[in-house]
Amino acid sequence: MYSFSPPQPYPHAATEYFAPRLALQLPGSHLKRSPHRACGALPPPLRQFSARRIWPGEAAPLAGLSPDHRPDFDATLEGFCREFNRRQLRELLPEEAAALVGLEWPSLRFALETATLDWQNGGRRCLYDNAFSRGEAGIPINGLVWMGDAAFMRQQIEKKLAEGYSCLKLKIGSLDFDLELQLLREIRAVAGPERLTLRVDANGAFAPTEALGKLERLAEFALHSIEQPIQAGQWSAMAELCQQAAVPVALDEELIGVTNAQDQEALLDQIKPAYVILKPTLLGGLGAALEWQTAARQRGVASWLTSALESNVGLNAISQFAGSYAQPGFPQGLGTGQLYHNNVEAPLHIASGELRYAPQGTWEPLVADKQ
Repeated sequence: MYSFSPPQPYPHAATEYFAPRLALQLPGSHLKRSPHRACGALPPPLRQFSARRIWPGEAAPLAGLSPDHRPDFDATLEGFCREFNRRQLRELLPEEAAALVGLEWPSLRFALETATLDWQNGGRRCLYDNAFSRGEAGIPINGLVWMGDAAFMRQQIEKKLAEGYSCLKLKIGSLDFDLELQLLREIRAVAGPERLTLRVDANGAFAPTEALGKLERLAEFALHSIEQPIQAGQWSAMAELCQQAAVPVALDEELIGVTNAQDQEALLDQIKPAYVILKPTLLGGLGAALEWQTAARQRGVASWLTSALESNVGLNAISQFAGSYAQPGFPQGLGTGQLYHNNVEAPLHIASGELRYAPQGTWEPLVADKQ
């Protein structure tokens, strides 16, 4: 998919990894986050890590979702670094990348791919040349409202509306359903569909037998879409929902682990969703996300990109990719960087519901705390 050559005078690339730990600042969060491993391309002649220039790629498996959130992940990552260094590659070709990292390690593929893209483009944290990466345009994003008690969710909703978001996404399925409907009713009393786009994400919380009835009740709020109303792997039930439901269905977890092109096409052809959600860390990288996007577009299925609790290193890569490949003006799911109180400092910021990048801004130096 991508080839790259190291800048001279370095004869070949080398890799190491380290695992900074980021902490969510979301009150009452139940999410489990693995240490954020950075797999960086390093010029070998310089010996002290603190003096080295690195081109980072982030591998951060998400517990409960990532196929590679496994006990042997660290050992596999270390083995990959050894093998990469042994080969002393002057360029990385698609077949070599595939041989080094199998499809069963999607977050590691994402890390390798983004590190090499940064390397290829001069190590300036500029992976793609587009209006976003040049700081000329922002990317509209949905404001994310996390599940919690009613008071906590109301607080988040009021804050997002005050910050100027034109699209909100609510996590549903953990509270009493009638209470969740009331929260949506309160939002619509303040902002109608002409002012505010509403998305909801059930994360598979509905049983197939109840999902259609619940989506009928949700339809009164003129929702843009509902993500993953039932658990993944129930293609026939999901296809029936997509055909009958009054709310457009977006597939999210359904795509994870489906890496074969024929299986991807079969999934899209059978389920016929309105949208697919593309999370490169979970799907196997930016190239894998692009393959899904292409297959979906050929079938009239729209898509948007979403981060998966990456640090600003991963978020930057996905955002710059979105600047080249996302539908212009269509809100993406790229607002998770604010959830950490000790995120990697980066020239990414959100203003009036848009994610923006300042190319002349400062990145926090990444110092390896080697495990």
